[in-house]
Amino acid sequence: MRTYKVGVIGCGVIGGHHASGLVGLPNATLAAACDVIPGTLNAFKQRWNDSWPNISMYTDHREMLKKEDLDIVTVATSDHLHADLVVNASNAGVKGIFCEKPLATNLADADRMIEAVERNNTILSIDHTRRWVPLWRYTKEEVVGKNAIGRVQCILGFLTGGRAMLFRNGTHIIDMICYFADSAPEWVSAELETGYEDYWEYRGDGGHDPATEPAAHGYIHFANGVRGFYVGGPKTTRRMLRLEIIGTKGFIFIEDAFTEPRAQIRTSDKYEDIQIPTWDVVGIPAGVQELVSIVDEGGEPVSPGRAGREVVEIILGFLDSNRHNNAKVKIPLPRD
Repeated sequence: MRTYKVGVIGCGVIGGHHASGLVGLPNATLAAACDVIPGTLNAFKQRWNDSWPNISMYTDHREMLKKEDLDIVTVATSDHLHADLVVNASNAGVKGIFCEKPLATNLADADRMIEAVERNNTILSIDHTRRWVPLWRYTKEEVVGKNAIGRVQCILGFLTGGRAMLFRNGTHIIDMICYFADSAPEWVSAELETGYEDYWEYRGDGGHDPATEPAAHGYIHFANGVRGFYVGGPKTTRRMLRLEIIGTKGFIFIEDAFTEPRAQIRTSDKYEDIQIPTWDVVGIPAGVQELVSIVDEGGEPVSPGRAGREVVEIILGFLDSNRHNNAKVKIPLPRD
């Protein structure tokens, strides 16, 4: 059995979740870690020392890629710093990359990331985490996918509370709208929250301060006839993360609450709970494990790079719509 060498770039809390997906895998070892903050890097090595006592540590990802001959790289840095890391890892010859969401914060970066991984035949998986959570995955594949509510017509996604930032957490809900719509977006329109009327391009700080990103309300017109409505914010309300899927024979709602996540279906005169299976591994660790499996055995990730770029285009389309008095903006966006 071959053992694949893995390197983690970005060794904070999320990088720790990436590493946890490797624990117990017989065909993967955490060989290297990189972070620009030495204290964060040292704490990461100490945390995982019992599982991998020989982790090599770097503060420069280029040096790590040059010296380590890695098979897989995971990227857990701030939202706006993904592009060079993914492109450089792909050009260095790694076989698979697991990258945090959003894929990028501008279209030029998103395009060059996709160009690099496709040119190098690198598998790219994006951490839109709910694609590895049974609440969402089972509902998509086994309920909606098996025609329980007929043809999907409309999807409403809600994200409220202090973290209802368009790039930071809004990307998750927009991705779920796209996931259940199962079609290419054709055009969007949107309105940003009050105070962000001149927010025409990303000016965030990597997802830390909610004030650096707007909340937004947006409409997504899909090619297959599905219509998506994104309700982001306001940030001043309590947290809610919810999706409603309306079909020709019924509708579903999924509530991703901290205390009691649930999915319910209504096809007659009452709601019924959808019985969600339990998985041993969910979320980010499951995404990392999926990537290792694909590198070893082949296949396609459930959250591929092109799907990640599609979400970036929708978000940037929202900004462009707001800039032009909430006008219709065609997707894909122009590249000039």
